[in-house]
Amino acid sequence: MKKTTQLSEMFGRRDLDFLCEAHNGLSARIVEEAGFKGIWASGLTLSGSMGVRDNNEASWTQVLELVEFMSDATRVPILLDGDTGYGNFNNLRRLVSKLESRHVAGVCIEDKLFPKTNSFIDGERQGLAELDEFCGKIKAGKDTQRDDDFVIVARTEALIVGAGLKEALNRADAYRLAGADAILVHSKKRGPDEIEAFMQEWGNRHPIVIVPTTYHSTPTSRFAELGISTIIWANHILRSAISVMRKTAEDIFTMQSVAAQEGRIAPVSEIFRLQNADELRQAEEIYLPGERRDIKEHLAAG
Repeated sequence: MKKTTQLSEMFGRRDLDFLCEAHNGLSARIVEEAGFKGIWASGLTLSGSMGVRDNNEASWTQVLELVEFMSDATRVPILLDGDTGYGNFNNLRRLVSKLESRHVAGVCIEDKLFPKTNSFIDGERQGLAELDEFCGKIKAGKDTQRDDDFVIVARTEALIVGAGLKEALNRADAYRLAGADAILVHSKKRGPDEIEAFMQEWGNRHPIVIVPTTYHSTPTSRFAELGISTIIWANHILRSAISVMRKTAEDIFTMQSVAAQEGRIAPVSEIFRLQNADELRQAEEIYLPGERRDIKEHLAAG
């Protein structure tokens, strides 16, 4: 099944589904092997993996290159966190075309101003895009896609900036009518109150996506009861990697040895497995002349 179809059907189901963050080809394969049916290519963690801020400091072409590696490494669909679409409707049209050519299944765009700032940094001080302009951006993206199953998720930051429930509902419905395949409602409260209030008013008009980073202690079963379509675990793979990498680096520096680490970390062979090194070896048996294989093996042996 096409990746776009997989993602489109995920949003069309009544059962609660999950996307997990990844930020490069290796982490994307790990997320897939864990069992997730889809991957969230997070703007925060993609930029974080490059060592830059989540303020559109990484260009859209740099993001596209990373996501292409992720797409090549996996069979499950990827939903790109496309920030504001990297500009106006015309920038989004080009982005959609490029994502389709790289077999990325969908993009999520948010109704903030370009360049964006991460929602958890002074969210109340950030402005929202003009409603009609953002609806035009959604329509432009949908008109551009060639694959009917390509997914565009419209994300409203109305609750983040303190615009209130009514504004969030009005914007979500406008984005639905503009053609968005699902609506992401973002909240940074410590509890699920804003999401619960939204869902009570929203009903089952359209698939709703949430990112419970700050209200993570809420039981997942509660979100299923509310009728949420999809939960995104948005940044935990990079955050866990940072913790482990820091501890390993500090221990090696302190001990001036790697001997104590070998039993705690993945063997080098696991990197080769995730890189699919066996496939190259099998391909060499088919395509590389025997004498060239002998030379290559001799050089590898030292």
